[in-house]
Amino acid sequence: MTLHSIVIQKLLSTNAHLGRRVAAHHFKQFTYGTRNGMAIIDSDRTLICLRSAAEFIAALAQQKARFMFVNTNSLWDEIIEQMTKRIGCYSPSMNMLWRTGGFLTNSHSPKKFRSRHKKICFGPTQPPDCLVVFDTDRKSSVILEADRLQIPIVSLVDSAMPLEYYKKITYPIPANDSVQFVYLVCNLITKTFLLQQKRNGAVAADEGTREKVESIEESKTTNKAELLVLPYNLLPISPGVEETEELLDKLVVLKFNGALGTNMGFDGPKSAIEIRDGLTSLDLIVKQIETLRSKYRCSVPLLLMNTPTTHEDTVKVLEKYSISNIDIHSLKQTEQPQLKSHGVGRGGEDELYPSGHGALFLSLVKSGTLDVLLSQGKEYILLVNSDNVAATIDPKILNHLIENKIEYCMEVTPTSYDSDFSNIGSRLQKFELAEIAQNFVKHSMDKFKLLDTGSLWVNLKAVKRLLDTDAIKIEDISVSKGTESDQVPLQETAAGSAIRFFDRAIGVNVPHSRSLSINKTSDLLLLKSDIFICDGGVLVRNIARTNPEDPVIELGPEFEKVSDLLSRFKSIPDIMDLDRLKVTGDVWFGAGITLKGKVTIVAKPGMKLEIPDGVVIENKDINDPSDI
Repeated sequence: MTLHSIVIQKLLSTNAHLGRRVAAHHFKQFTYGTRNGMAIIDSDRTLICLRSAAEFIAALAQQKARFMFVNTNSLWDEIIEQMTKRIGCYSPSMNMLWRTGGFLTNSHSPKKFRSRHKKICFGPTQPPDCLVVFDTDRKSSVILEADRLQIPIVSLVDSAMPLEYYKKITYPIPANDSVQFVYLVCNLITKTFLLQQKRNGAVAADEGTREKVESIEESKTTNKAELLVLPYNLLPISPGVEETEELLDKLVVLKFNGALGTNMGFDGPKSAIEIRDGLTSLDLIVKQIETLRSKYRCSVPLLLMNTPTTHEDTVKVLEKYSISNIDIHSLKQTEQPQLKSHGVGRGGEDELYPSGHGALFLSLVKSGTLDVLLSQGKEYILLVNSDNVAATIDPKILNHLIENKIEYCMEVTPTSYDSDFSNIGSRLQKFELAEIAQNFVKHSMDKFKLLDTGSLWVNLKAVKRLLDTDAIKIEDISVSKGTESDQVPLQETAAGSAIRFFDRAIGVNVPHSRSLSINKTSDLLLLKSDIFICDGGVLVRNIARTNPEDPVIELGPEFEKVSDLLSRFKSIPDIMDLDRLKVTGDVWFGAGITLKGKVTIVAKPGMKLEIPDGVVIENKDINDPSDI
């Protein structure tokens, strides 16, 4: 059975082909014949007219035109109401009983009157751009007034409709106005509207951002202390597989690797701390690249920016990737950095440690890395903070940057000041750089609206241009020199430290799940829990977690070291329904424990408090075993 046959069969099931006993002469073009004195409407002609009307409605919806839906049959009230609600043309205050006489011609905006039979679903108060009539009454003045104002009309027509009304309808749909057919038409209109709204949303986001970015570029008085922030959900939809492959071939990823885990009692770089499923933060970013390579057959190199304190340990970690297809390189941040595959030689005893992204760009030039990347066709570099373990290589963002020729893009997320996205995450707007926090500091988050996630996209050609024109100079970069104990590693969080050098700079407002750091063992416990899962190297929130916020976890000094955390927890508890956890003292957790609500566990001095296997603790304060 062909698709056309299926559609015709669907029309027949709605009784759309059943006309009246009287068929007007002008309507005979739509009839197939008569049976038992009743006109039979040609379903093929109905389908053609229905398609034409749908295409016309789609064209107007694309231009965000105003529609008025007129219903004169109370049997269809619920169907029309559901349709208008879904397409955004319904308003409870406007959806009431009307008298249609003079509703268009008597004033610039419709007036409300009461009647028993007339009902109109009308969103805006301006005259509509199109009138859709479901039950054409031969004495209805709606069609006459719309024709007088030259408003196009889409209407269901039957075999008995007079010629004087029929010739005023722009897009007639010949059919029996049964409840089933009206439902079919409303369903078609709904799907047409939703499809156009989806397309308009993607195009509007892209074009709106392009216009604002271009206006910023052209303005000579651009305020470099401001950042235009685009909500992530307004980015255009992801391109196809072939387009994504071309995009990713233009990308290189650089992960900062200068942070040590000494504050958590870990001897080595933070990137070597196991987060979950046996994977470190370095493993996660490598797994992302492997997943993208497998899916899109692309080549995305990974650069690691090490310091002397993290370099040797990182080289040892990279040995397990010696047989990997991923192109991994180590960069040592010194005065004269050198690029070597899977390792570099040790630098001298006296080394410089410049801070800020500007210093990184200078290092890429001095090492020759920038020229090599440009010769390989690389156009963008994604800089990933070593503390952020949830950074994502997102082709959707990359596509937007390339299409709009953005030179600098900072990923940000709302602080607790506006964590519900109600104000910041729903529209395009500008923010002062002073409103963007460089790092999460709990006591000062009320001063900021956005948090820098530590993921930064930069155009390599723009970097090359700035360095060739001496826009970025060595005197702009602060350096420190001394022993390893007092040297300052390359800074990885500096909101706006290099933004002033670029002409086209924007921010992208990403979800909170894109900003997950490991600064304390409590952060590590959260990442190891069932609240997060690993999908292709990307840490994502478990959808089973109904609370949009992460639980607050406070661990005492007994859990300060990574080794202490792992030894005191026989297995990571189930905290899916946990709101707050506070643990201090000599506390030991068994296996299979579930924590819910607000839980406080405090062991008295000199007491060893053991939480037995398999217990469920919900909204409790525990100080001794009898409280469990």
